[in-house]
Amino acid sequence: MRLLNRIIVHYSWTPPDYDIGVEEIRQWHTDPNRQGGPFKDIGYHFVIRRNGQVETGRPVEEQGAHARGENHDSIGICLVGGKYSFNFGRVQLLSLESLIRILTVLYGNMEVMGHRDVANTGCPGFNIKEWWR
Repeated sequence: MRLLNRIIVHYSWTPPDYDIGVEEIRQWHTDPNRQGGPFKDIGYHFVIRRNGQVETGRPVEEQGAHARGENHDSIGICLVGGKYSFNFGRVQLLSLESLIRILTVLYGNMEVMGHRDVANTGCPGFNIKEWWR
């Protein structure tokens, strides 16, 4: 098992009415025409759909492809939504909270951060560190 120190939260940068999950994002990430080249699988370990359903992507035991240079010790979680504004539903955030708590029980205490904390991006559209406190 790889050493896990961080959970990095992302958004899918999709409009509020666009409900997608692991399979759609997997198709985007493995598309041979993808800018920057295709990934071997979905880059995220988990995706949280609009209805709060948590879907498993890449196995946690495998390094993700969600935050360049930061994947070696992190778990990537993607919230569906985020385009145009903060448009995550209460049920999505409750699922995110529950998932983080479960992951810290399974893999030990980890720092919770947003993609924007490790890269020049606005992702996931809000301050995860403040939210987690």
